Amino acid sequence: MDDKNFKKRFIFLELMQRILDFRERRDWAQFHDPKNLAEAIAIESGELLEHFLWKSAAESREVVEEKRAELASELADILTFSFLFAHEAGIDIHKAIIDKMNLNEERYPVEKARGTSKKYKDLK
Repeated sequence: MDDKNFKKRFIFLELMQRILDFRERRDWAQFHDPKNLAEAIAIESGELLEHFLWKSAAESREVVEEKRAELASELADILTFSFLFAHEAGIDIHKAIIDKMNLNEERYPVEKARGTSKKYKDLK
């Protein structure tokens, strides 16, 4: 692992440890089973989405400018619960993302997917 990747990995592990320490000090691990964490991710995602309800694409960019701090807080909740879910499920987030990106590289070749939002099954 090169120095740059080592630093990134270290920062991630440090962040994960901070989340786990926060949880441990409050004795909340008892509530963090996979089902409840998945629900928390969905609920927090809904809270993020609520900011954009009935907005056009252009208006959504205005919401980002006007409510960046609130959106950041909602995103932090989603990511925190996602990290905890990965921890509880024994999922290596780094590997999961790399594996998914590799799969998407196969499913969405640039020459077929560029500029279209079609699902990979519908690309010709």
